[in-house]
Amino acid sequence: MNLSHGFAYTTISRFLLMASLTVSSTIFAEQTNNQTATQPLTATKVSAMKTSPSSKSKTIVFIHGMFMTPKAWDKWQTYFQEQGYTTIAPAWPLHDTSLTQQRTAAAQETLGKLTLDEVVESYRKVIKNLPEKPIVIGHSMGGLVAQKLLSEGLASKAVAIDSAPPSGLIVAKWSFIKSNWPVINPFTNAKQAYYPSLEDFRYAFANCVPDAESEAMYHDYIVPESRLVGRGTSSKIAKIDFSKPHGPLLIVAGEKDHIIPAALNLKNFNKYSDTSSVKTFKQFDGQCHALIVDKKWNEVASSVATWLNSN
Repeated sequence: MNLSHGFAYTTISRFLLMASLTVSSTIFAEQTNNQTATQPLTATKVSAMKTSPSSKSKTIVFIHGMFMTPKAWDKWQTYFQEQGYTTIAPAWPLHDTSLTQQRTAAAQETLGKLTLDEVVESYRKVIKNLPEKPIVIGHSMGGLVAQKLLSEGLASKAVAIDSAPPSGLIVAKWSFIKSNWPVINPFTNAKQAYYPSLEDFRYAFANCVPDAESEAMYHDYIVPESRLVGRGTSSKIAKIDFSKPHGPLLIVAGEKDHIIPAALNLKNFNKYSDTSSVKTFKQFDGQCHALIVDKKWNEVASSVATWLNSN
């Protein structure tokens, strides 16, 4: 879960281009919506993949996103353990202390140097020490990490929920630009951690839930985050070869997501082109970026469990 993942960061010129898009943001948003209307955001499966022993894995690695900690997966871990899975939710580097500690100025100073490469590498190490090739389930930036691990053959299946897009993918929607701007803004210190305000959190993350619920989520889950992690989505670590075979992949989107629009998740899904591999797209109507921790989280978890059992 991430409040601002700088998915389009490469050079200052790109940022200035993005800024200029805001002048005609309404037009772009309408064009995007019209294009989406011609391709319904419904579940889609592409052919079938040969079953291998690894596809029967009963181990799940949960991967949190930016501005979050493993706490976001507490209910999910209980749910899937009751389904017979063994689950773990490792913290990103520098995200394994209390929320109070992570919010201190001292912690933020160190956190600002964390990179996406380091986050991905930390999960590679975790997986290589497991007794079987696991299922990976990630949210937001964690969804991108899950896709990366699947592409590297380190996971048997992957579920990418409200996923940050791999390198090169972007949509011209005002909510996407506004939500990500605090991280991708080229005039800010790239190595200074960013701690979103409640107002920013509500717009980017919890725009579909009541104010009281969003305030509770903000205090219960949100921590500062490294801008460098978000900006890493334009680097080599975020590149994926969409043409090669991969294990079953489920991409989940929230219809009302501001920071990762559903149209961007669909664009990500459509990039995968190997017809021998299973891929499924699922949109949750009325849901936004908070869908793994809001009051309807179990609807998403149940849908994911059904998909895992079928693939």
